[in-house]
Amino acid sequence: MRKISSVVLVHGAWHSPASWSQVACRLLGSGLDVRVPELPSAGPAAGQRGDLTADAEVVRAALAEVPGEAVVVAHSYGGLPVTEVAARAGNVAHLVYLCAFMLGPGESLLSAIGGHEPPWWITSTDGRTLMPDGAREVFYNDCTDDVAAAAATALRPQAKASFTQPLGAAAWQELPSTYVICERDNAIPVFAQEAMSRRARDVRRLDASHSPFLSQPDEVAALVRDIVAAVAG
Repeated sequence: MRKISSVVLVHGAWHSPASWSQVACRLLGSGLDVRVPELPSAGPAAGQRGDLTADAEVVRAALAEVPGEAVVVAHSYGGLPVTEVAARAGNVAHLVYLCAFMLGPGESLLSAIGGHEPPWWITSTDGRTLMPDGAREVFYNDCTDDVAAAAATALRPQAKASFTQPLGAAAWQELPSTYVICERDNAIPVFAQEAMSRRARDVRRLDASHSPFLSQPDEVAALVRDIVAAVAG
């Protein structure tokens, strides 16, 4: 029986490690070692130091520090840096794509959505970063008003370069993976999630928005624990 003692939670664009706090607390309470790296592509300095390469290095460094084998859970854009480096880490037992971009070598986030920026991406005056418009409906449509307002206020600029850089590797080609389709997602349409999920070995579904870690933290934590137990055998 394998011992899976670690979970690495990777946040999506515009967000921070704090977005995972409710899920992380529940997993810590289950005795798991939980790491939540901070991606440099989101934040005040994103335009200067943030891109997919920098994010991938942060994920690689986080994986290098975890004890034992890890299950890695990526949300949305977080799927890209995880896909880039997880196979080379040597200690990743399973990948979980939570309504995340599960792309192949040569693909970028922008190319995956057809090469055209959606109208809710608002570019900064210097052209280096983006902010989302209408985050309440795009990301948090099943959250309470208080939770949605707090989450929207916490959003940070996202480096535009992180959306245009192509992947050089695809960890899901070498590692077992689960795709979690979120049925009420207004950011990544269900049909797009279903298309990407064909690359995964296992597919699960949540009746949730793009941010189930906020609206359904119990369900997300339970799903992760279930996958950890299944991987451990």
